[in-house]
Amino acid sequence: MEKSDSPLSRLVGLRRQVRDVPAYPYVPSPARIKLDQNESAYDFPAELKQLAVERMLECPWQRYPDLHSTGLRQAIGRLEGWDPEGVVVTSGSNVMIKLLTELAGIGQTVLTTTPTFSVYPLEAGMLGAELVQVPVEADLSLPAGGLRQELRRRIPGLFVLIQPQAPTGYADCPEVVRSLVEEAAAHGWLTVIDEAYHHFSETSYLDLVREFPGVLSMRTFSKAWGLAGLRLGYALAHPELAEQLSKLVSAFAINVLTQSAVEVALEHPEYVRERVEENRRERERMLAALQGHPHWRARPSSTNFFLIQTDDDAAALRLLEEHDVVVRVQKALPVVGDCLRVSVGSPADNDAFLQAAAAAR
Repeated sequence: MEKSDSPLSRLVGLRRQVRDVPAYPYVPSPARIKLDQNESAYDFPAELKQLAVERMLECPWQRYPDLHSTGLRQAIGRLEGWDPEGVVVTSGSNVMIKLLTELAGIGQTVLTTTPTFSVYPLEAGMLGAELVQVPVEADLSLPAGGLRQELRRRIPGLFVLIQPQAPTGYADCPEVVRSLVEEAAAHGWLTVIDEAYHHFSETSYLDLVREFPGVLSMRTFSKAWGLAGLRLGYALAHPELAEQLSKLVSAFAINVLTQSAVEVALEHPEYVRERVEENRRERERMLAALQGHPHWRARPSSTNFFLIQTDDDAAALRLLEEHDVVVRVQKALPVVGDCLRVSVGSPADNDAFLQAAAAAR
């Protein structure tokens, strides 16, 4: 809420929902080793970056880009084996979450778990949707019974399933996910299956998207593809649902640099497989090295990050900073409590993290 002496205190037209929601919670760190944002440890390959720049230079910069990103949607459709009419692209998954909340949440319900990716409650709050969150189970799995109850009793809106889950990294049983999708479909909910980390868990729920017209999969180029700086997210849906979602996408939403780079990436996807394999090996190496730690308890994960519970988060953060390593603090998560979220980096970065962990023994 704005203070009474604020220059905006008399601006009655400023929506209360926006004033009351805190800004996205992130503070940059000068630490050399970044393990705090679940990014790829590696930049886009230099030779592919050169191809992307050359392609961009061939585009006329004084002209608006492709109105509906038709060429890019076709390329994504070829990669995913999907009808391009069912592909929707936006400048990042955060934007897609906002559009999905506009599509099915305003004046209705956004149903998800707690904990969840922070942007879902953030957008629900700013757009005035009724946010309902059901705590995960003690083992971090989906609270299937509680979600079913809410799906039956609430006004239908947007139902969010993140697989594997963020910020916990837990991958649920596919049968449980299917049962919840079936329940949501029976009661008229729009269901988004957020698959931002599906490369790392080797899971895919596109079969459910094909089967249920009210379900869509949301994916991103920010994680395994290593293109977070270019900002591109996409949804795969039934063409009729994609048509409705596309109405909310701003015209000319994707610039020529992003389009050029992503098209090049889609033509050379082999680098992603190599990086995902290394990431899995490194994640398991880090988790194994932390087993038996007297003060740090690492949670298993199916993503490119994992959670650590500590006796003293502040002391752990100071120790990591002394080793020039930055991780993400997660406060008061249900079941887990206060903890640290650690991205899996390059082998050298992970060595530095483990060296700091050893110093905490």
